[in-house]
Amino acid sequence: MPLSRHLVIFARLPRLGTGKRRLAADIGPVAALAFQRSALATTIRMLGTDRRWRTWLAVTPGRGGPWPCHIPRIAQPPGDLGRRMALVAKRIPPGPVIIIGSDIPGIRPSHIAAGFRALGDHDAVFGPAEDGGYWLVGLKRRPRFIDPFGGVRWSTSNALADTTANLAGQRIALLETLDDIDNGAALRRYRQRSRCP
Repeated sequence: MPLSRHLVIFARLPRLGTGKRRLAADIGPVAALAFQRSALATTIRMLGTDRRWRTWLAVTPGRGGPWPCHIPRIAQPPGDLGRRMALVAKRIPPGPVIIIGSDIPGIRPSHIAAGFRALGDHDAVFGPAEDGGYWLVGLKRRPRFIDPFGGVRWSTSNALADTTANLAGQRIALLETLDDIDNGAALRRYRQRSRCP
């Protein structure tokens, strides 16, 4: 029997002034909060009920919040992004796992399905972002979990290169490049592209 596929959406409870700080610095805190709420709701609605995988929410803060009750929640542990992703990936039941953020307005179920297909014959899969980071990371976790997140320079143009360097000797697949919306420039790029036919 094949192992279950797991999609983990990392999410921060939308509150004014607590998330999307780089975006808020560019477009203002109220507009950044509106984007955060909209992107999170759209991501959960679009991906959270797909029967091809089991969806989890890795949330911070770990308690409270208007989270949907039909999706199991895991509290994000303390530490930098890499430590949080590694610990959450270890806690999920056996099977391939894909981790995404909730700030990727261009994401579609077809991207997640492509990621799981890639994990059929690769050890890891990444969705590169325009800024040198990545909007998706997927790990086969068999025959053992290899933590690729140590020493990664997060929020820099080196994040993808650092992570893939930690997987030297492993089979890595790359998906389509999308924008995760971390700042005003990324939001402008996304809006410009979405207006194009």
